[in-house]
Amino acid sequence: MGFDKVFKNIEKKSGVNMAEIFKLADSIKGANFKDEKTVREIIRKVGQIANKPVPKKKEDELVKAIISDPGKINMDTITKMMNKKKK
Repeated sequence: MGFDKVFKNIEKKSGVNMAEIFKLADSIKGANFKDEKTVREIIRKVGQIANKPVPKKKEDELVKAIISDPGKINMDTITKMMNKKKK
């Protein structure tokens, strides 16, 4: 199975446009993850692509975590934080 078919399957199952994912990935290469404005823009873009608006409180938590130690943050960490259930 070629990459095109794999990406089409992902798009079909998730509703996420793979072209948008690649565009986002290119846009954040070399991004300054110590800059709050940049980090907020990336978080909002991820929410838009995933069709999951990020509440202000969650955005603030993500921004604080990313800015405090950008080397420790990866997509898995962000995904877990976005999906964490409220207590």
